Amino acid sequence: MKETHLPSRLLPLLRLRVDPWSAGAVAIAAIVLAPILAVIWIAFHPVENIWPHLLSTTLPRYLRTTLILMVSVGVLAASVGACTAWLITRYNFVGRRWIEWALLLPLATPAYVGAYALVDFLEYAGPVQTGLRGLFGWQTSRDYWFPEIRSLGAAIVVLSAALFPYVYILARAAFREQSGAGEEVAQSLGAGGFARFWRVGLPMARPAIAAGTAIVMMETVNDFGTVDYFAVQTLTTGIFNVWLESNNAGGAAQIATVVLGLVIFLVTMEKVSRRKYQFFNLATRHRPPERAPLRGVAGWLAFLICFLPFAVGFVLPFGVILNHALANADRWTDPDLLRALGNTLRVGGIAAVLTVLAGVFMVYGVRLSGRSLPRLLLPVTTIGYAAPGAVLGVGILIPLATLDHGLADIIEAVTGRPSGLILTGSAFAIVLAYCVRFFAIAQGAADGAMGRVPPSLAMAARSLGRSKGQVLREIYAPLIRGTVGSALLLVFVDCVKELPATMLLRPFNFDTLATQVHDQASLENLGDASPGAIMIVLVGLVAVALLARANR
Repeated sequence: MKETHLPSRLLPLLRLRVDPWSAGAVAIAAIVLAPILAVIWIAFHPVENIWPHLLSTTLPRYLRTTLILMVSVGVLAASVGACTAWLITRYNFVGRRWIEWALLLPLATPAYVGAYALVDFLEYAGPVQTGLRGLFGWQTSRDYWFPEIRSLGAAIVVLSAALFPYVYILARAAFREQSGAGEEVAQSLGAGGFARFWRVGLPMARPAIAAGTAIVMMETVNDFGTVDYFAVQTLTTGIFNVWLESNNAGGAAQIATVVLGLVIFLVTMEKVSRRKYQFFNLATRHRPPERAPLRGVAGWLAFLICFLPFAVGFVLPFGVILNHALANADRWTDPDLLRALGNTLRVGGIAAVLTVLAGVFMVYGVRLSGRSLPRLLLPVTTIGYAAPGAVLGVGILIPLATLDHGLADIIEAVTGRPSGLILTGSAFAIVLAYCVRFFAIAQGAADGAMGRVPPSLAMAARSLGRSKGQVLREIYAPLIRGTVGSALLLVFVDCVKELPATMLLRPFNFDTLATQVHDQASLENLGDASPGAIMIVLVGLVAVALLARANR
């Protein structure tokens, strides 16, 4: 029998085998990136193109307000975060030990909760204006001037107070890592405290401050609850208005691409800033600077500077909400609140578990793979965390609704019975949005934890006949369990606090704690909203405790 020989160029194709770990990593990356790509596709292929209408009417106003809000919050948060971090790391003053950790607590309070509390505290019927009228004998609002509460300025203050800890954490770490030799030289040349901060400490910490400021500005773009409550028209509120009120999904996607462009610009500028300003400690022995004592008026002034942002970002909102929660004790057992709590625990827990499992799988698959595609996709998947929840909502709901209607038609054609909407009629879309939005947290934690495991351990296990899955379960899992558990809690906490994506993707008669609090507060019913808000803050305190433990 005559033998047949295949061409040599086809032999590599026959030897090619699909590695399930690499294929899984690529599939996870595709799921994470799909909503972003869907938004761009829908924006450039809308059913009804309203670009000209948007450009001539609302888009310039949305963009202008968003830029003002973003830049103002970024500057204010960077100033507060950097100054408080410098005082904490360079001086000893009364109350420094506990205020160092208290400055992390505003992260536990969502900005929209702070907005509700500020309005309740400063409005006409609130304790401040009521006290002023009683003190000076004023009868009506025409007898005195008081700044407008629901305004752009108030939104800037609330967002800055809630987000400045992002800058504080990174700036404090950067100031701690600086050597004391440079400041001692500057001091010997006659530089005072402010000069050493401005000319020595601040330039060396600039990359860390820039990274924290970029996070603050991205969170500002993502915010919906605060700006909606203060009636500030931003790009995010524009997505809701165009989609839900004008019923134009294509227009919402077009606004979402503008938001996405802003986010990509911020990420790019942060990367460029980090490369441009690099400083290295060339000393063989690192000696941190000693804290100088501040006594008397100077010490109390330093304490006041650090206490003020803590008071505005945590004490005020938590105190106001707690007061309403205690005054409405019967609301703690309200069936709607308990149902929202159950929904929150269910979707947040499922999303956290799936996100962490996907992050571990992808990082492990990329480490096993020798192919370039999974390695290139790994850093790209972090864009989901930068993308605002409203953008992800547009990118998930529109394609998912199309797929859902197709599945419903197929099921009805086969069974003869209508099945309803399976994907968008349930919490599936919310879970998917949470997984995409917070995948970067799980991926970063898994990558860092696996990077600390010596490769020789895995190679030894493989040489003893263990499979790749067994190596993950028996070698990596016990060593990365603590880090992965922390990532699980952090993802869950962020899911509990997420509002924009949940507002867009929730099915009918489905509330989480975030949406229930927002709905009640929007009706000026802060008493009914307060128990849910307290629950959100208490969950947020868990994340702050983990963060404080990691940054000791």
